[in-house]
Amino acid sequence: MDRRTTLATMLGRRQTAGSAVAAPPPVSGLAPYTGPWTRAQAAHLLRRTTFGPTKAMIDAAVQAGLNATLTQLLADQPMPDPPVNHNNTNDPNVAIGETWINAPYVAGVNLTGYRHQSLRAWTFGLIVGEGLSIREKMTLFWHNHFAVDNTVNDPKFLYRHITLLRSSALGNFRQLVKDVTIDPAMLRFLNGNQNTRNAPNENYARELMELFTLGKGPLAGPGDYTHYTETDVIQMARVLTGWRDTGYNTTNTNVQVGAIFQANQHDTGSKQLSHRFNNVVIPNMGANEYAHLVDIIFQKSEVARFISRKLYRWFVYYRIDDAVEANVIEPMAQVLIANNYHIKPALEALLRSEHFYDSLNLGPMIKHPIDFVAGTFKQFGITYSNTLTNRYNAWNNFIRLSIPMQMEYFNPPDVAGWKAYYQEPGYYRSWINAATLGPRVNFTNQIAGNGYVVNSVRHQINLLALPYLVSDPFDPNVLIEELALWLYPQPLAPNQIAYLKEFLLPGLQDFVWTNEWNAYTSNPNTSTTRQAVENKLRNLVRAMLAMPEYHLS
Repeated sequence: MDRRTTLATMLGRRQTAGSAVAAPPPVSGLAPYTGPWTRAQAAHLLRRTTFGPTKAMIDAAVQAGLNATLTQLLADQPMPDPPVNHNNTNDPNVAIGETWINAPYVAGVNLTGYRHQSLRAWTFGLIVGEGLSIREKMTLFWHNHFAVDNTVNDPKFLYRHITLLRSSALGNFRQLVKDVTIDPAMLRFLNGNQNTRNAPNENYARELMELFTLGKGPLAGPGDYTHYTETDVIQMARVLTGWRDTGYNTTNTNVQVGAIFQANQHDTGSKQLSHRFNNVVIPNMGANEYAHLVDIIFQKSEVARFISRKLYRWFVYYRIDDAVEANVIEPMAQVLIANNYHIKPALEALLRSEHFYDSLNLGPMIKHPIDFVAGTFKQFGITYSNTLTNRYNAWNNFIRLSIPMQMEYFNPPDVAGWKAYYQEPGYYRSWINAATLGPRVNFTNQIAGNGYVVNSVRHQINLLALPYLVSDPFDPNVLIEELALWLYPQPLAPNQIAYLKEFLLPGLQDFVWTNEWNAYTSNPNTSTTRQAVENKLRNLVRAMLAMPEYHLS
């Protein structure tokens, strides 16, 4: 039984054995949501579109309403300042505090290591400092979609690639595909830089259709995948010949990261696509031929359905049955087509839809490891050093906590991205397994306990601040219930609240907490009272973060 089925049973929306035969409830669709706007809906929206929303963010969203919150989430944001040299004194071209993104390397000096660390740290800093914006969630969505990994062993290439994805996060999908096609990192990752008229390389042409725009589709015949054929792979590879990246690991100050078209390596012959593309013939168009090819692919409406399904699995749920296909995916695809493949209108339609706020969609998604780790740091408002080196070192350590949980930024496992978003039948459930559960539990125990010390700076949850987030911190029941409403996607049952109260007050009456909290707030400098309250809160928070509900979004 998956999580959504469990929710359906709890909510009485699943037929049980022996019950009268009845038609299933209609699947909600893309029509605008008109129901109540409470903490539940606001928290759901922010959990899915940001990393670890704070209680203040949720409160503000409740007050602002759905329309204003969506407007802010989807608003254009200025691009962030680039990553900097935070600790390397051996880089003669980049002083501490300056950016390295356009600086050459130095022969005989290993500079890629610190630049990789800087890039990862900077990325974590953007996630935990994102505010009320969907951009970082969308940047990671595109990173999963165009899954370039760190075998492209040049941080300048990876920076340019992720900056392209970030700047295009809510922009035009067709233009993004064009830009990615000649992106230096992608040219190296899928061997586009080896694609010549005399030796065409089919890697990118194949993934352009199978993974980036159309999907493979059911096998319709020999070499025919419904949406394209093997002939199309061969011909498209010819279209894409002649492109090269520049500046890879260069020590030349005059050479920058980029892409160039080499006309003498381009196949100038005509390329005829298959019946799947109406047998269209592509003439020699030189440096503009790749863009013309993308335009041809985007004439197929299946592109809109394909990317709509991927957005759905990222923001809503993995299961797409016939009803969801008809009531959500198809209307969303039509919004995309009507808006010339701009992502923002289609995504906005999904995020304000009846379907998105359906009770069955509140809580069945398992948080991916980056959301689990970075979201926890952000949710609890953990602070970082004002010193550049210490701050970057901490961020670099923290973004790597997701690696043993089987998710590493800048290193998806294969060209299809992370299997949680495409591999049947497990999908999100693949995040929780024998190898990953231990690291998840160790992380929550550590962050709720003594925290993480980096460069003598301790990063931990401010436990004594948590009771101030609830309406009545003197009442242990209110304390647990309201913290749970913030931390979990579904309210707790009475027996779960009783279970958690045993960690706060093991075998004790409610008045013990009331008296201790009163004593602490009356004189917070008394160490014994402070320690007693803090120990109780630590036990409670550890238990709350260890519950299965904390892994859900």
